[in-house]
Amino acid sequence: MLTPLLRNDKYLFPPEKTFVRQLKRILGFRPRNLKPYQLAFVHKSASTIVFNDTRVNNERLEFLGDAILDSMVAEFLFFKFPEKEEGFLTQTRSKIVNRDHLNHMAIKLGISEMIVSKLSKDNHKSVYGDTLEALIGALYIDKGYERTKKIVLERIIQSDVNINRLLNTETDFKSRIIEWGQKNKKSINFTSFEENDENGLVFITHLFIVDDIAGRGSGSSKKEAEQNAARQALQLIES
Repeated sequence: MLTPLLRNDKYLFPPEKTFVRQLKRILGFRPRNLKPYQLAFVHKSASTIVFNDTRVNNERLEFLGDAILDSMVAEFLFFKFPEKEEGFLTQTRSKIVNRDHLNHMAIKLGISEMIVSKLSKDNHKSVYGDTLEALIGALYIDKGYERTKKIVLERIIQSDVNINRLLNTETDFKSRIIEWGQKNKKSINFTSFEENDENGLVFITHLFIVDDIAGRGSGSSKKEAEQNAARQALQLIES
């Protein structure tokens, strides 16, 4: 459930004790400095205005957390699979940090219940994974890299990730459709554009096989929209 933004900032978050209790359930400890953690749950649709008319939301923390999570997962896989080559490590990391899997982890952790947003809970479910990344960014700012890595690996990655299941899960539909095009000597092209709906900015992608549209996808990022278009095209081909 996405928490609606109310006009008065004192209603932006649940009571402090409740918020701290929720964080402890996720992270395993009670943070003293709540500000970065509170900011991690503010989606851009619920941006709050502070000094100099600056809009504040979790996008910067999401950017930071995304990079940190990639690094930690890469290190985790590097030591877990010392015999595996670069291609295996890259594909496995991609499956762990892909948007659908991050959304799943965020929901499992209860993060979806804490998000402050104006979006409908039925739209832009990638908000869940984005918020998880922002939370990791906040954790890094508060505790540093090593403590953050310990918490992420113990409470998020190793407690949730079933490597064998992930290895059998297809997530990179774009690569698959490009390989299909090369094998069958057919050109594959993606055309993407942006549009606004009632929930904000959305990316739309059309996938062309030669000159015909074979797939259409949407998402909160261009990458997500392309993957969705490729998945639809593959379903059409396989049917």
